[in-house]
Amino acid sequence: MQTAGKAVAIIGITARGGSKRIPHKNIKEFCGKPILAYSIEAALASGVFDRVMVSTDDEEIAEVARKYGAEVPFLRSEKTANDYATTKDVLEEVLAEYEKRGEHFDTLCCIYPTAPFITPDRLSEAMRLLEEKKGDTLLPVVRFSFPPQRCVVQDAEGYLKFKWPEYRNSRSQDLEPYYHDAGQFYCLRVSSFLAQQNLIMEKTVPMELPETEVQDIDNEEDWKLAEMKYHMLGKA
Repeated sequence: MQTAGKAVAIIGITARGGSKRIPHKNIKEFCGKPILAYSIEAALASGVFDRVMVSTDDEEIAEVARKYGAEVPFLRSEKTANDYATTKDVLEEVLAEYEKRGEHFDTLCCIYPTAPFITPDRLSEAMRLLEEKKGDTLLPVVRFSFPPQRCVVQDAEGYLKFKWPEYRNSRSQDLEPYYHDAGQFYCLRVSSFLAQQNLIMEKTVPMELPETEVQDIDNEEDWKLAEMKYHMLGKA
């Protein structure tokens, strides 16, 4: 399936060399190969991108990216390689660099480097839905496993209280479902992104994922949980 538009890019398999909590996180081996490879291979196999590139400030990451088939046409600037640079900053820089080279993209998909559960079919479906729903953004989300309306907080004396007491006796199935970002990728319409200067825009299309396919990876415990899920799904 080829998406509409002059060109479709996947830009920002955003990999920063200076990850602090997990050393060499973006190229650490995950179930047999560097974790970055999963994002690259899924993007290439999806068949919906004219270019698959990695934005990084690190030559070692760039070498791994090229090995698995991605392009690294330029290294990230110092401005977008620090701990305070946002995904938006990175995408804007990548788009500007391609514009300098005479290349324009109508849609982009920003894929995170530590998202081994991404599949080619998910990416293809996401780009199709973005076009079909005439959205500005498509965001994969996952439902909170426990209803936030029934959460408890500590009061000034250290005792637990319901944050919203009116929901204390509500059944979970009667409460409105809440969702959070799955932390895997964003599909964006470039014109909307440049105009609205945000990733979550006026017309954000959801793609709900099962909890088994989602795992935030911020520390070593998260990493182990992700590998357990990966084995459980029969992928390894």
